[in-house]
Amino acid sequence: MAKRNRGSNRPGQRRPDRHGSARPQSQPTPRAGGSLSAAEEARAAEIESQIVAQERASEAGRARTRERTRASETARPGRAGGQGLLAARAAEEYAYVVRDVRRILVVGGTVAAVLAVLYVLIDVAHVVTIS
Repeated sequence: MAKRNRGSNRPGQRRPDRHGSARPQSQPTPRAGGSLSAAEEARAAEIESQIVAQERASEAGRARTRERTRASETARPGRAGGQGLLAARAAEEYAYVVRDVRRILVVGGTVAAVLAVLYVLIDVAHVVTIS
């Protein structure tokens, strides 16, 4: 089936006006030299400065959001910097291993200290005699 063409309906194009006016009434007429008046230049500069200020503010907001997201991901237990489930499990296991090694060192140190005290009391000071 052939595509029917109903005039100029494509985006960015307008149908010709039926009343004979080729230009819409809302657009101002261009100046002879194509230049802007001083008031129009000042207004354009003001608008441009507002746009730049809004862009800077939005960029700063995005940067704050990124930093907040990074901080919350690293502070969240069970998460290893957003690297995935395997890394999260490994980080959780690492926490258990560190805690267990500390307990082993404390118990081993306590046993060594008790043995050292018994050695001093039995062999060096002869406080305790074994018959």
